[in-house]
Amino acid sequence: MTEFSIEEPPRSKRVATFIKFTIFLGLGFFIIWLSLRGLTPEERIEILHSFRIANYNWVILTIALGIISHLLRALRWMLFFEPLGYHPSLKNTFFAVMVGYFANMAFPRLGEVTRCGILTRYEKIPFNKSFGTVITERAIDMFTFVFLFFLMIVTQAGTIGHFLSTNVYPKFAEKFQNPLFSRVFVLSIIGFCIIIGGIIYLLRRRIAASSLFHKINNLILGFWDGLKSLSQITRPGLFIFYSISIWTLYFFMIYVCFFCFTDTSFLGPGAGLSALVLGSVGILVTPGGIGLYPAIIQETMILYGITRTTGLALGWISWTAQTGMILMTGGISLILLSFNKHKNGTT
Repeated sequence: MTEFSIEEPPRSKRVATFIKFTIFLGLGFFIIWLSLRGLTPEERIEILHSFRIANYNWVILTIALGIISHLLRALRWMLFFEPLGYHPSLKNTFFAVMVGYFANMAFPRLGEVTRCGILTRYEKIPFNKSFGTVITERAIDMFTFVFLFFLMIVTQAGTIGHFLSTNVYPKFAEKFQNPLFSRVFVLSIIGFCIIIGGIIYLLRRRIAASSLFHKINNLILGFWDGLKSLSQITRPGLFIFYSISIWTLYFFMIYVCFFCFTDTSFLGPGAGLSALVLGSVGILVTPGGIGLYPAIIQETMILYGITRTTGLALGWISWTAQTGMILMTGGISLILLSFNKHKNGTT
């Protein structure tokens, strides 16, 4: 039996990835410290009390919804491979998805590489083709997130809209309306493009003859095949159903946590949408959202009239449920993969 492994990146890349991970992880712990530093002894006691009285049956439901959402993500991913002539098993595809999320908890963006490597190893799907489908998946998720962001602004204009208009928009407007910033930014982009274009032109023959160029070219072609698979999906209706269901389950993962506390159980779906969208920002910025996700949920709940102690407790319970689900399911998937068999029957 051989153990699951993927080809290690160069040492310089690993060092750079480790440095970035350390910085963002440090940012997460710093945010934890900031969110706890201003609490009075009475508020800390109140948070601990909130954890004691929380109804954890809803947490179990959150974990179940999370697992189902990732199962649907695996089913949607399988649709990408049908036009390419590949038919991976649901078991290996689900394991790949969960191990990918598991890897992202350690090093952001490592999960995308890891889950494609798993399908390459166990389903014989070329890495560049599967990675192209992952890029398409991420693009779809980003468009969905942007749509939900604007939906939140429209439907929650009285709460979130006011907060953004007074705290976020002015800072962006001030920066981009600054003539010096705009001029320097545009000139820098133009200068960078000219320099890169000149280097490529002068070295074009040497570049075209290099093995690295051919590897990159093959990788791009594989990416393109993966990206084209979206337009060639044979069951678009099922694809749309999976996509909507995935984000619907994401919504209910945070919304059902509202019922853990009496103080938040009265909040409507609008508050759940705000928590989903704004909380997702925390997950994007720090590894797994550590520190930042609970802090954002806390601030979001304050906008809806919830005390900051209850909001922070809600944030930590929601984050712990989601993170625990990924660590548990991803770890089990990684273990089960080590006992898996290739299609030729070898391990």
